[in-house]
Amino acid sequence: MDSICSVFGSLINWDVKSLLFFTVVFILTADYIKNRRPGSFPPGPRAFPIVGNLFTLDYTRTHESMTQLAERHGDVYSLRMGQLWFVVLNRSEVLREALVDQGDSLADRPDLPLLQEISQGLGVLFSNGNLWKQKRRFAISTLKHFGFGKKSLEPNILEEFSYCAKEFKSHKGKAFDSHLILNNAISNIICSVVFGHRFEYGDEKFRELISWFRKLIELEASIWAQLYNAFPLLMRRLPGPHQTIHHIWDSVKDFVRVEVKKHKQNWDPSDNRDSMDCYLSEISHSKGQADESFDEENLVVCVLDLFFAGSETISTTLRWAFRYMVKHPEIAAKVQAEIDEVIGTSRQPSMEDRADLPYTEAVIHEIQRMANIGPLSLPHATTREIHLGGYTIPKGVTVIPNLNSVLFNKNEY
Repeated sequence: MDSICSVFGSLINWDVKSLLFFTVVFILTADYIKNRRPGSFPPGPRAFPIVGNLFTLDYTRTHESMTQLAERHGDVYSLRMGQLWFVVLNRSEVLREALVDQGDSLADRPDLPLLQEISQGLGVLFSNGNLWKQKRRFAISTLKHFGFGKKSLEPNILEEFSYCAKEFKSHKGKAFDSHLILNNAISNIICSVVFGHRFEYGDEKFRELISWFRKLIELEASIWAQLYNAFPLLMRRLPGPHQTIHHIWDSVKDFVRVEVKKHKQNWDPSDNRDSMDCYLSEISHSKGQADESFDEENLVVCVLDLFFAGSETISTTLRWAFRYMVKHPEIAAKVQAEIDEVIGTSRQPSMEDRADLPYTEAVIHEIQRMANIGPLSLPHATTREIHLGGYTIPKGVTVIPNLNSVLFNKNEY
């Protein structure tokens, strides 16, 4: 009897092993068949089963990793991130052919799970189609009305600079971290257009908001974000830094909702004081229409897009400018001499001075190149099949413009 049970147990144990072996082989075979590169698709590094190239990149220096891969696989190559295919573009000629010559075919943002859950397809940065066109048109018109790209914004910038300079002087020559001060200053210029008021540098809630944006940039560039996009059903249920992204976005949205509520309390439809008033007027006018794409949730996301795209980027560029000026005092001296000669010390600078400051402008451009603060730009998605660099890229593929390969091309710089 014992021998029969032993044989029976061995058979069951063998069947479990066989089932497990068959399941693994089936999954690996199905993954290979489903995700193998077509003959006309851009080449790339060998992808591992299931995870693809998720662990091919160094996420502390992703742009440099992608540039190095281009040396081995060409200016147009592909990466498989989980079940998603990405195509990375390198060098100015390739980027120009893609984003300029075939720009209409790359006008969309990819349908990445993390981006979609954060934005819900709203706002300007990560929306597509008619919604994107409406929001972009409205954002450009209202921002121009309140001074962006015009001389009329100069008083706001100069006023904020006086607050910033005062804050710098308050440290009385002692070392300090300029990040939050600069970020606060740049954000206040955006606030003057969007909210119609500024925040004091000591406002703890606003300083917390600024620090959240910095944390978001770090997390969304990490491997955790890539794992979330590759395996959203699994990652939603697992703890980790990727969950922090959702918590932070909920908090910053709540901050903007409070501002919207304050605006509505003393809002006069006949007197639009800022961009938010204009949006509230648009919401009121579009009520009852078939296409009510203007609503308060869209307003919240649009405001966050402005902050996310404007505050951290400009303040980081300014911090790089300070660093390069310290590292190259001879260049800083030439810039200072030109400014002293053209502007002097008796008045503040103006946009009209730009034409008379060629050396200063050249230094600013070089700082922007060297700082390279958006090395991979924003992701694009093909709206139709395109041909690029001798390869065929199907509709719906995520495309990454590697600006690092352009800004640090040894043949040009």
